[in-house]
Amino acid sequence: MWVFESSGRLPAMERKLIVPNANFKLTLTYRNGIEARVGDKIFIQSENKLSLTGLIDSPVLIDPQEDAQTGTIIIEFNPLGAYRLFHLSYTEVKNQIVELPDLIGNRAEELQSQLAEASALNLKLQLLQNFLIKQLEKATPDPIYDYCINRISYSNGLVSVAQLEKETGYSSRWLHTKFSEHLGTGPKNLSEIIRFKQFYQAFSAGANSQSLKEQIYHHYHDQSHFLRAFKRFTGSTPTDLQNSMNELSTKNFTS
Repeated sequence: MWVFESSGRLPAMERKLIVPNANFKLTLTYRNGIEARVGDKIFIQSENKLSLTGLIDSPVLIDPQEDAQTGTIIIEFNPLGAYRLFHLSYTEVKNQIVELPDLIGNRAEELQSQLAEASALNLKLQLLQNFLIKQLEKATPDPIYDYCINRISYSNGLVSVAQLEKETGYSSRWLHTKFSEHLGTGPKNLSEIIRFKQFYQAFSAGANSQSLKEQIYHHYHDQSHFLRAFKRFTGSTPTDLQNSMNELSTKNFTS
């Protein structure tokens, strides 16, 4: 859970980039709205609205709706947590930003109204936390899915689907169906996002070139394989992106 505030739009030369990190996002725009571009789609979230961002596997460009003071609360859920909190079709929200009331109805409408009436930021955070705790009371864990998610996470995205088949005793088709149900995408795609995440964490933290080269060859077959992944998830080359990094493009990769 974090809060992002700005006095207005970012400078034109800075990259307004959110790189996929395999997490879902619950967003409250409590001051001003935001405009996000995911691929060729544009999503607008107005002031005092709640939205859920599904699993994203392409770069997102984002900026305040108006060139004015902006305040946004972002709560992120990793692949183990999201399905426990929101009971919906996750394939329908993949690469989408959807207003929460459109997904879960009256509960979100009521929460949205309470958040708009709460003047203090800490009260808004408390309301959101209480709502999520109530959502968790309905959670039913899925042990096979949880096991696979942990294997992918702990291997930094290097475990294969064939290995997951062997370890769980379930077919790749069954695993893909289970992942689609709880995540909105298959285990292979998640592994690719997690694998890139390891590199991007080091890259965005300013790791030296030798360390980055070691990361590349540990996670990718060769440099061209890595560059394809970099272009897919950032929409840019490493050199171009390094010259336009800012807090917005690194925030969801730091604790």
